[in-house]
Amino acid sequence: MTRSLRRLIPLCLVSALLPIGCSRKSEQTAPAKTAQPAVTYFHVDPATAGSITGTIRYTGKLPPRKAIDMSEDPACVAAHHGKTYDESLAVSTHRSLANVFVYIKSGLEGKNFPTPTEPVVIDQSGCWFHPHVLGIQVNQPLQIVNSDPVTHNIHPMAEINREWNHSQGPGDAPLNRKFIKPEIMIPVKCNIHSWMHAYIGVLDHPYFSVSKDDGSFTISNLPPGTYTLAVWQEKLGTQEQQITIAPQQHATADFTYKGK
Repeated sequence: MTRSLRRLIPLCLVSALLPIGCSRKSEQTAPAKTAQPAVTYFHVDPATAGSITGTIRYTGKLPPRKAIDMSEDPACVAAHHGKTYDESLAVSTHRSLANVFVYIKSGLEGKNFPTPTEPVVIDQSGCWFHPHVLGIQVNQPLQIVNSDPVTHNIHPMAEINREWNHSQGPGDAPLNRKFIKPEIMIPVKCNIHSWMHAYIGVLDHPYFSVSKDDGSFTISNLPPGTYTLAVWQEKLGTQEQQITIAPQQHATADFTYKGK
């Protein structure tokens, strides 16, 4: 064996071993994957749960009912027998106020609640959004249906969540969406029919309601605690009350909006 060949063999052996050493080092220093902690949901004890009921009323001069002109789309006119009226200030002759969003604004911090799998449905029927005001939990399915013989373009104008709009023709499959962050409130419009409006309240808990035609609302299965109860009306703004719920207490909280 020549002198030069004897020098070359050790160099080749070292070169052959280097990748193996690097590979082992990489394996040793690779960061370990950590499992995400499971979410712990808050359990409401039915033996101590309470509720809040109340009524939303309106004082002052009754607002005149505003008729809606749908003449730009004859199919929308044909869907109604007689006049249709604006829903932005739905005051009854008994001064009860409908379509007011009622919710627990604070007092539930640090508690996680399961997301319902049952979808909340918005139906476009008679060239209206039904319901006009609704609540939904974060990541709960929202299903949009078009029951009309005309095309609509639903457009939730979210600021915290992602804004989007989507056309939906007659007989099209339902649209399925979700909101991933709490947001009070999200205005919704139809980009085709200018009079179509709705509002969505998105919360990370199930404690919300919408006042009925008689102005009444109920929030049930509420754990004992001290809360800020808020109400929102699209024309009249927001009001709040502090309320403490003792175990098994069925509390009452009424609100009054003053008209101009």
